[in-house]
Amino acid sequence: MIERERFIEIVRDTPLVSVDLVLVRGGAEILLGLRNNRPAQGCWFVPGGAIRKNEPRAAALQRVAARELQIADVLALRPQLLGVFEHFYPDCFAGDIGVGTHYVVIAHRIDVPAGFEVPGFDAQHRQLRWWPLAEAAASEAVHRYTRDYLPLLADYKRGPPPGGFGGDGAPQASCDAGRALVAKSPSAMARGHKKT
Repeated sequence: MIERERFIEIVRDTPLVSVDLVLVRGGAEILLGLRNNRPAQGCWFVPGGAIRKNEPRAAALQRVAARELQIADVLALRPQLLGVFEHFYPDCFAGDIGVGTHYVVIAHRIDVPAGFEVPGFDAQHRQLRWWPLAEAAASEAVHRYTRDYLPLLADYKRGPPPGGFGGDGAPQASCDAGRALVAKSPSAMARGHKKT
């Protein structure tokens, strides 16, 4: 594990490559977690995590799904590439210390049947919830980077976009209602980060 100060240097100086898990239930709902940690603290966001050095993308998907959702074999659900996105945040896992976070995100759509339930979740999230796609698209509590995925889900029958770049880099200053819930949560953690 990288020590905290060294990881702050890495986040300050380099982009992080990560995977996002876009779980779609019955073609109509998306799984979102209310984040305890920075960045995107207090927002509803898809699960995800950074790819580690020398870790194949498939292994990263397995690790993140097992840790964040307790899904033991996410590859059996046949993840499909949704696209590659860039996410920029004004803060980082260590707080608002003048160090922003830049992710290059490889997003994966994972279709599950209606009625599918996630086995559990980790301390990065106050709760998980299945959101109807239209409700998620309309809610300011859902982070704009997650909302960027939603039009692609509706268009998915035509196939994933070539390249699939999204996110214009503008920081999100919303999600205040979610932040208030996180602040009241005894399980909210000051350490850790979205993409671990």
